[in-house]
Amino acid sequence: MASVADYYAGKSVLITGGTGFMGKVLVEKLLRSCPGVKVIYLLVRPKANQTLQQRLSHMVKCKDREDASFTQRSVDGGVGRSELHLSSLLTAIANSPEHRGLITKLFDRVREEDPDFHLKIVAVRSELTQPGLALSPQDVEMQALQLNVTATQQLLALARKMIHLDAFIHMSTAYANCDRHHIDEVIYPPPVEPVKLIESLSWMDDDIVEDITPRLIGERPNTYTYTKALAEYVVQQEEDHLHIGIIRPSIVGASMQEPFPGWIDNFNGPSGVFIAAGKGILRTMRANNDAVADLIPVDVVINLTVAAGWYTAVHRPKTVQVFNCTTGGINPFHWGEVEHHVMTTFKRNPLEQAFRRPNARITPNYLINQYWMLVSHKFPAILYDLYLRLSGQQPQMMRIFNRLHKAVGLLEYFSNQDWEWKSENMSMLLNELTLEDRKTFNFDVRQLNWPEYIENYCIGTKKYVLKEEMSDIPVARQHLRKLRNIHYTFNTLVLIFIWRVFIARSQMARNIWYFVVSLCFKFLSYFRASSTLNH
Repeated sequence: MASVADYYAGKSVLITGGTGFMGKVLVEKLLRSCPGVKVIYLLVRPKANQTLQQRLSHMVKCKDREDASFTQRSVDGGVGRSELHLSSLLTAIANSPEHRGLITKLFDRVREEDPDFHLKIVAVRSELTQPGLALSPQDVEMQALQLNVTATQQLLALARKMIHLDAFIHMSTAYANCDRHHIDEVIYPPPVEPVKLIESLSWMDDDIVEDITPRLIGERPNTYTYTKALAEYVVQQEEDHLHIGIIRPSIVGASMQEPFPGWIDNFNGPSGVFIAAGKGILRTMRANNDAVADLIPVDVVINLTVAAGWYTAVHRPKTVQVFNCTTGGINPFHWGEVEHHVMTTFKRNPLEQAFRRPNARITPNYLINQYWMLVSHKFPAILYDLYLRLSGQQPQMMRIFNRLHKAVGLLEYFSNQDWEWKSENMSMLLNELTLEDRKTFNFDVRQLNWPEYIENYCIGTKKYVLKEEMSDIPVARQHLRKLRNIHYTFNTLVLIFIWRVFIARSQMARNIWYFVVSLCFKFLSYFRASSTLNH
């Protein structure tokens, strides 16, 4: 049986979401580890201020001559007949929107080995929610149902026309069935027929849709997880016509090894939370310290995706193969441990121009979290905005904190409970690979060293997202020392204020104060004496 790289040699691959976070990593992995791949077609949705060529050249940081070659090789006006005879279809719909200006060294390793790698990338103009993937005349905002279900239907319709198609790999999420706590590698029937739901929603106005949405999604936290479950069911209906695999990653984070340890290019999910904590903006978050933080490195997901494409094409399973791509059941790591290692890393390698010293804490208690949000978030934001107003500047800190609270709130559902995912298919696929392929397309999460991974993740946000130089760390540390001195000075002034206003004017308050100080002194003396005896 051919190796993974040998199988992809001479093959054409069509990818959706190729300009997103996961899509870019998939493109890079195919180009670097499967150098014989013939061509990679990217279904690209043009934006009002960017052409297809500009989006692609931005993605790989091309020079002018490379931009010209993109222009010549792009397919304008939809997918032509010559593009229907594709040998493999990898549907990698990225969960993260594109962030301009954040793309850094992703393709550097490929560029060193093959400076003309971009010639294998062909942009295909498409609108995933329209019949035949035609381009919409206006750039409209797509709803979750359109993106996750209708787009999947259109891709399946396209795939059935590809007479030489080997495999259809669909990117779902491990939380598609998060209303269950034990999740097997099977497709669960949805509570409503997707086609009927789409037909019903087509004639409803927005108010009606908003009213029925909570009843539709049930115990799921949002429409994203609900529509992902519907999309899985839609994909399953084509198992008699196509060879299909479904990948279910959990919370996708920075890379473990490839193309570089800690590579990340966006603020979404844990990345934004880590940065906010490192900047000293985030001080509290509601999470269960003992709950499993089911993070999964992006390169692990992509390696599994490429290997699943090979397995599906070679073995041609008669039913849909589902791969739960998670870490909690194999190599668990908890949110309390995440907090510790994130804070430790950012204290050793601080971010530049931090707002406050990194000192975030997590708590499962709603009231305690609300208290710290008031004291550590809203109150400082009000003071800082007041300072900005007095200095003639536009207030912005309260707006930043409101956005932060919204982002953190989206994670609360996933950071306060556990799920059990079976991963037998993931283990089976790993055993199907040769020893060489296991190294090249490694998705064995048992090898994941969590403290090292979290440290690389945090440093990755500093280097690749914030574009900060590691050589500037001494200056950042000096800034933290300055913030520490300001913090101590402020606390001293507060204590003096409290003493002068409340304690110095009352004999009873002074007596209580002296009693507390005396008690603390006795406790410290006892503690020191005990430590000396033990030593």
